Amino acid sequence: MTDFSEFEDIRPYSDEEAVEALKRVSRHPFLPMISKYLFPNNSVDSLAKLLRNMHSIDEFQRVVMVDVVHAVLAKTSEGYTFNGMSNLNKKGKKVLAVSNHRDIVLDPALILYAMHDSGIPFAELCVGSNLLQNSLIEDLMKSNRMIKVIRGISARQMYLNSQTLSKYIRQTITSGTASVWVAQKEGRTKNGLDKTEQGLLKMFDMSGEGSFEENSKELNIVPLSISYEYEPCDSRKARELLLSQSGPYVKKPKEDLHSILTGIRQHKGHIHLEVGKPLSDAEIAEAAKQSGNDRYQYLRGVLDQRIRGGYKLWKTNYMGYDLMHGTHEFLGVKYLPEDIEQFKAYTEHKLAKLERRLKRDALRDIFWHIYGNPVEQL
Repeated sequence: MTDFSEFEDIRPYSDEEAVEALKRVSRHPFLPMISKYLFPNNSVDSLAKLLRNMHSIDEFQRVVMVDVVHAVLAKTSEGYTFNGMSNLNKKGKKVLAVSNHRDIVLDPALILYAMHDSGIPFAELCVGSNLLQNSLIEDLMKSNRMIKVIRGISARQMYLNSQTLSKYIRQTITSGTASVWVAQKEGRTKNGLDKTEQGLLKMFDMSGEGSFEENSKELNIVPLSISYEYEPCDSRKARELLLSQSGPYVKKPKEDLHSILTGIRQHKGHIHLEVGKPLSDAEIAEAAKQSGNDRYQYLRGVLDQRIRGGYKLWKTNYMGYDLMHGTHEFLGVKYLPEDIEQFKAYTEHKLAKLERRLKRDALRDIFWHIYGNPVEQL
């Protein structure tokens, strides 16, 4: 059995720890409210009883979390589709799944849901420590195979923690323990443009003991693209981008928690997950021919092309593109006149919930760019 003892600070819960954590969750005062929202036809204590009878993380995810995601989709979406799932299970190898990032909790939850539905073992998930704002969230996250990515530390500490995280990810994959999911950048994409951080690829490479080519190949990197017809937290993202224009944006206490709840409850329309082809040996070999940072730039280019190419464009994206450019390029082709009137009304409805002091024209333009930029970047 692989020894993970040096990763105590970042590893997910063990089965034994998760069993105790889920018992704590079952006693949390918020649980009856959560249960009533997700499962209105069940008794208010049914979820608590279920949590108290879990025996492993796998059982918790199969029995509880799959039903939770199903309930969220039924309440807030017009359907969830996924394609290319076999790319996550090539020859039974574990993979490093790198995806775009649009919602804090839903992105990884939906990916795990698709894996379960496709008969693929659940992956472990890299999630920022800034989200662990209270014991309830921490217990739920770490019981869902969360790998803690430590945030808010000095540059020196960040470097050391990156080394530890890199080693954990590599060991988890190469030992056959589990696949690992990580977002292509720190934090959600706010402006609709999906870009991989070069530093992420450097972090992956830090723990390798061979050449750059050997280190990259053994991770089995697979790009994923998740797309929502209605962007989770769209108006909140527009607000943050507008405020960021006049100085660094500072989150308020519990703002991440509010974003998590908003993302879960907001109507999302249709949702699609596209799993792209893994980075090939030839692509990695070509990257290895480059010098210095150029090798990471090359891999980033390949990943970005795959992730953007796999992004499913909805009529909201085409309407956002035309509105942000003041054109009618896709009118009659991707959407109808009544669609754009409805989208304009949706825009005003969402922006009306924000502070009146914020400039509406600027907010509206940012809001439409969030939807239109995925068309722009192709």
